[in-house]
Amino acid sequence: MANMPFFDGHNDFLLRLLREPERREAMWLEAGQEGHLDLPRMQKAGFAGGFFAIYIPSPHEENAPDYQAMMDAPPYDLPLPDLMNADETQATALQMAAHLMWMERASKGALKICRTSADLRACMADGTIAAIMHMEGAEAIGPDLDALYAFHAMGLRSLGPVWSRPTVFGHGVPFRFPGDPDTGPGLTEAGKQLVKACNELKIMIDLSHLNEKGFDDVARLSDAPLVATHSNAHAVTPSTRNLTDRQLALIRESNGMVGLNYATVFLRDDGRKATDCGWDPVMRHLDHLVDKLGEDHVGFGSDFDGAELPDVIGDVTGVQALIGQMREHQYSEALIEKIASKNWMALLGRTWGH
Repeated sequence: MANMPFFDGHNDFLLRLLREPERREAMWLEAGQEGHLDLPRMQKAGFAGGFFAIYIPSPHEENAPDYQAMMDAPPYDLPLPDLMNADETQATALQMAAHLMWMERASKGALKICRTSADLRACMADGTIAAIMHMEGAEAIGPDLDALYAFHAMGLRSLGPVWSRPTVFGHGVPFRFPGDPDTGPGLTEAGKQLVKACNELKIMIDLSHLNEKGFDDVARLSDAPLVATHSNAHAVTPSTRNLTDRQLALIRESNGMVGLNYATVFLRDDGRKATDCGWDPVMRHLDHLVDKLGEDHVGFGSDFDGAELPDVIGDVTGVQALIGQMREHQYSEALIEKIASKNWMALLGRTWGH
């Protein structure tokens, strides 16, 4: 059976390029064994498009706890890094946007940065990989929002106000297990203005990493569908990063969307990083999301190159195995096609305009 094209809600490939820019040609253009993505593997796997995240790493701290080891031994509660301002982060964000633009040039037509729904439809029709410039955490946007308009002109079409670490706009959830997303105050006044500006510019607002009060503020203020690009079900895995049934109900009511996150720490019911978990937790989260959101509001949100994945997926080439597992799980072909790509296409049409 031919590969089913799929669209993905989140990856951190640009972070790999930021860390090793001298190797970017090999990392992007050659099929490799490291990481989860490169152009040849994406083409082989049926990767039709996705959100490419601009994410600002926190500065290295001397004597910092071993966060990775702590996350593999629940319970854990990791302290969040300090807020970073736009002066500290804009140059890095610009570098990452430039890497994505280079990827488009270097692909020689195989990948296109999409700014409109028409761009997306054209890419899906002719097999070009559709890339959406996303900002995971709005550190590079100052409270005057001038940089938001500049990045929008560059192609930014999706933005999360926070990556867990606080920003001038709001507060994210700490990495805590077990825990729930009610972890602090809501959006700041600047955050409320950010929501308004994103609505006016038709920039999709991503609720992944935002705490519960901030989520509720966006739900109250935004005129766009509510979207969590890479989040799972709190009822299955009680991580602060996962969405409660009440949040899922608000997303459904808004005609919004959730992308299933493949990170083992958000899939496993014990909250561990261990990758030998098989398909069971993946399907339990997918079943719960489909049940609570409905068939038109669930997609993929892998977290490729940003998390440990189940061995049964491994990297981008394992998504077809997930699609096969959905067939074995008695999902209809029509539902699988919706989850694989059609729901994301429809959501972006509702958000950006057709």
